[in-house]
Amino acid sequence: MSYQEEEQVRLKRRGTQQAIALAMQGRWREAIVANNNLIENFPTDVEAHNRLGRAHMELGEYDLARAAYRRTIELDPYNAIAKKNLNRLSRLGQSKGNAEGLSHKVEPQHFIEETGKAGVVNLHRLAPGETLIKMVAGDEVILKIDGSNLAVENSLGEYLGQVGPKHGQRLIRLMQGGNKYTATVIRSTEETMTVIIREAYQDPGQEGQLSFPPKRVEKVRPYFGERLLRRELEEGEEEEMEESGYSIVGGDEGELLSEESTDVDRKADRED
Repeated sequence: MSYQEEEQVRLKRRGTQQAIALAMQGRWREAIVANNNLIENFPTDVEAHNRLGRAHMELGEYDLARAAYRRTIELDPYNAIAKKNLNRLSRLGQSKGNAEGLSHKVEPQHFIEETGKAGVVNLHRLAPGETLIKMVAGDEVILKIDGSNLAVENSLGEYLGQVGPKHGQRLIRLMQGGNKYTATVIRSTEETMTVIIREAYQDPGQEGQLSFPPKRVEKVRPYFGERLLRRELEEGEEEEMEESGYSIVGGDEGELLSEESTDVDRKADRED
């Protein structure tokens, strides 16, 4: 590989890493600039177009998001991410302008499932699909006790679903005893929603009581990382989960990384 080619590889790697980092932090305006810079230098970079579409969609700029995803389809007619999001955009309607501030994004460390302190659950009795598709991985949601049920709402107070009774009743008891919890979307489609619930504060009177008793001894497991995102892209299909398990994860964040960008990193690292 010539020196010029090596520099191009490094340039693309740095630009990709920057664009991904900005997206992970929810800095969508800056992510748009970063991905546009990449596209200027690498016009056929499919992943950059997908990330650009995602950033515009996060800001409610649906027309611009459609344009980015349609460009992806021109470059890669079978691109699953672009097809999925174009379908979602067809349900969301016309451009809503700037939607910044309507949802709060959490940091990647919130996607770590810690034994006893956090658990991944499927929601039941879901809201209509048009409500669910507005939510994406990384959106913070709110747990609300509703009688004997533990409901989940978005930041606008819209009902999304309920935590199943196996976890819900235990969490209600602990919340009434003084515990506090945060919850974050890790996957949302028109028919499913999965969240990770994390114990943020344990009341001293409930010391020793686990929020999510493990079925077996397990290590702390990350639910948001390069390996997960690569695997999601490779598999392309969402997996079904059982409420009793803490073993699946998914979500739209898969479009933030790609097999290509990872290959670029490995190739450049070998040559540095």
